[in-house]
Amino acid sequence: MTQVRLTLGWIARAAGGRLFGGQADREVREVVIDSRAAAAGDLFVAIRGPRFDGHDFVAEVLSRGAAAIVDSRSSGRPEPDGALIEVEDSVKALQDVAHAVRMASGTRVVAITGSAGKTTTKETIAAFLERRYSVVKNKGNLNNHIGLPLSLLQTRDAPDVAVMELGMNHAGEISTLVAIAAPDVRVWTNVGDAHLGFFASADAVADAKAEILERATRTAILVCNADDPRVMTRAPLFAGRTVTFGTARGADVRATDVHDRGLAGMSACVTTSAGERVIETPLLGRGNLANVLAATAVALEFDIPLDDIAESATQLQPAARRGAVLRLASGVTVVDDSYNSSPAALARALEVIARERGAARKIAVLGEMLELGDHAQRLHAESGRLAAASGLDLLYAVGGAPAQALAGAAVDAGMTAAAVTCFPTSDEAAAAIASTVRSGDLVLVKGSRGIRTDIVVDRLAAEHG
Repeated sequence: MTQVRLTLGWIARAAGGRLFGGQADREVREVVIDSRAAAAGDLFVAIRGPRFDGHDFVAEVLSRGAAAIVDSRSSGRPEPDGALIEVEDSVKALQDVAHAVRMASGTRVVAITGSAGKTTTKETIAAFLERRYSVVKNKGNLNNHIGLPLSLLQTRDAPDVAVMELGMNHAGEISTLVAIAAPDVRVWTNVGDAHLGFFASADAVADAKAEILERATRTAILVCNADDPRVMTRAPLFAGRTVTFGTARGADVRATDVHDRGLAGMSACVTTSAGERVIETPLLGRGNLANVLAATAVALEFDIPLDDIAESATQLQPAARRGAVLRLASGVTVVDDSYNSSPAALARALEVIARERGAARKIAVLGEMLELGDHAQRLHAESGRLAAASGLDLLYAVGGAPAQALAGAAVDAGMTAAAVTCFPTSDEAAAAIASTVRSGDLVLVKGSRGIRTDIVVDRLAAEHG
């Protein structure tokens, strides 16, 4: 591994730009795109976004001692009074520099895509690999065409492994991210209905996700879900070696004798080429079990002993607002899955609630699922019928017409009208729900980020914690 010295000259060459007014051998402290975070010695990449144009803050950043500015030739701004790396496109320059750093460092890269479970899979892979290696991973949720390069710049310190999730909303985006990251190991968790509003069908989503297969050499590895037919139909296109995980017969990392332990998590007998172990995890539901299996497959490729994997699995904790179990002082238990939602992910969450025993009442607060386009009404109605079949005592739907469709379908499927309530916003829902719940209740809170069902969780924690 080689630490990468980020000098202005090296950056200018990697970005295909020209350096003006600065010393080529000056080393930069950090690479930033947020002018508010820029400090002395930093390189500020001026990016034009939907709400702000970084070029408007160049003078301010330089006044705080920034080492240099990366500026697009098309910015139309006068040359700043300070060091400048002039490029054709500042976003492309950031991507090129990140790619150059990743390649120069020698760090091995694991890249993850899928409709659900990317973040949990990323965190689990990192936890398993940290038993033996130095590991970096995406900063927060920085997984798009700008966030991934910022995350990959961590490889300048030459860690052994970088674990990166790749996000997308449209076709072509994963292809761009794969070109930047040049992953040694690619992980494809599943194909679901998230972002279906941007695509004609689930098969079109699968084709976009299949861009994870691109640019592979024969030494590259694909870890993919044997239980997902859309994944497995496309996996043979991969140029490298394929390793499968799941419950399907023939999966390379296979779970059998699966036990759902409710809010205590999951356990399964896991059979691998390295042997067989019972793996237990506090992560909830079969979706998370699949994420653990994917991480197990990756860890074995890095020669992590199966005993270490099993031990690490027992210590896993969910990422914030992704299935965290909150046991409040009043006796109310909240499953905080408010970070995001899709029909497939909601189905898995409702399955966990349905299997739980001992709750006085089971309550679900379900926010509208966004980015479903013309499929929204149908998919919300299907989710409402599934909610009714999950043994809920109370259902609160939050959002617009699709949320109302979910609520109406739940009533049509057998829930009483008195047990189902709709609120247009999470702010309005929070106070009513907090005053309704009582000791012994189990409350699932899940919704798309734009609906902000986290407000309901926070209100519950404030009043019952």
